Amino acid sequence: MKIGIIQASSQASKNELISSTVTKYAPKGSEVINFGCTLDEKYEYSYIDISVLIGMLLASGAVDFVVTGCSSGQGMMLACNSLPGVICGYAPTPKDAYLFAQINNGNAVSVPLGEDYAWAGKENFERTIEALFSEPFGQGYPKSEAERKLKDTEKLKEIRKIGQVQIEELLDMLDSSIIDVIMKKKDVIMYVQKHGKKDIAAIGQTRFRSAWTSASAQISNID
Repeated sequence: MKIGIIQASSQASKNELISSTVTKYAPKGSEVINFGCTLDEKYEYSYIDISVLIGMLLASGAVDFVVTGCSSGQGMMLACNSLPGVICGYAPTPKDAYLFAQINNGNAVSVPLGEDYAWAGKENFERTIEALFSEPFGQGYPKSEAERKLKDTEKLKEIRKIGQVQIEELLDMLDSSIIDVIMKKKDVIMYVQKHGKKDIAAIGQTRFRSAWTSASAQISNID
């Protein structure tokens, strides 16, 4: 599993905590890629900007799962679920994280990063990430209801697929003010170019040619 980490700039101080915790509890053999946002980045990104970048990472197949968040976790969850193909859960507690992974089997999770972060808050966050990755996703819960739960999950995914436009169409329709911001997140753009599906990467060669070309010039520096 390739797990991406990226959260809103408002919670950049928590990035190191997210990265170290996810790396600690990620399934064996997983690759964890930290896209920030960190305190030393030149630009700031709202949860709206980050959700679009998450949509690009997942739709392109550059990563399989994303751990994200904002101050409350709610805004990021809602924004991510507005993106084609993204099923993002809200996980303020270990139980929520575990149930989301087992029942909903989504591809992103948003955690609250600005609430109750004294010692107990950090402890709760660690236990939440531990619970999220404690078992393989999509096994259903409770076990006695697993088959029904998993069928409902697949129905939900199919309804979302039918009811949403493709990521290519969405990016083409987004206001230029959003595009201008997300194209500044060069590490994500370059990673999508190098590791994602070519049809997603090709989007930048039309509407966003200038910024995309600039990112391409630096791609050799990204593994």
